[in-house]
Amino acid sequence: MKNKNNLTEVEYSPFDTPVPGQSLTDEPGNYPWEHAPQFTDVEDVMDNLYDTLTTPKNAQQLIAMLDAGVPVEAVVRVITFAGFMEGKFNPDIGFIIIEPLMNLVSAIGIRAGVENLKLSLEDLNNQKFISDMADLKDAGEEIAQISKDIAGDTPETKKPQGLLSKPNIDKEDTDGN
Repeated sequence: MKNKNNLTEVEYSPFDTPVPGQSLTDEPGNYPWEHAPQFTDVEDVMDNLYDTLTTPKNAQQLIAMLDAGVPVEAVVRVITFAGFMEGKFNPDIGFIIIEPLMNLVSAIGIRAGVENLKLSLEDLNNQKFISDMADLKDAGEEIAQISKDIAGDTPETKKPQGLLSKPNIDKEDTDGN
């Protein structure tokens, strides 16, 4: 730790820490998360986050982070944890809003034209997966075209019937009797 006045390191004292169990003896209600949350409805939370994230200043900061390579998942984790710490919502709502919030942050990044948008923390090390998925998309389109061509070339076959179904008798077979 640095001393602010002369910028020298202050010696660390192992006794300068809270006593075990000290938090159990503190007065309850000292922290925002110990009070009732500001929002208890998921829609209200998402509306508030949408209004907050789409202001020009916050949107510019968000786009700059996404453009710098910060994954959407990391941004969403910070937003949900901060919302809980500030007493905006409880942890249950924090877990519920993760998916729609990831969709919102991703949509902002896509709309802003972020080229290399990373969705999860695993994307930082897994560029091969992204290229493989792009190849699979191209291969899927080729497979769909081939299957259409094959479906057009095959002759119609009779539908299989069960043992107790009524037999189909052609008119030609009944005329000859």
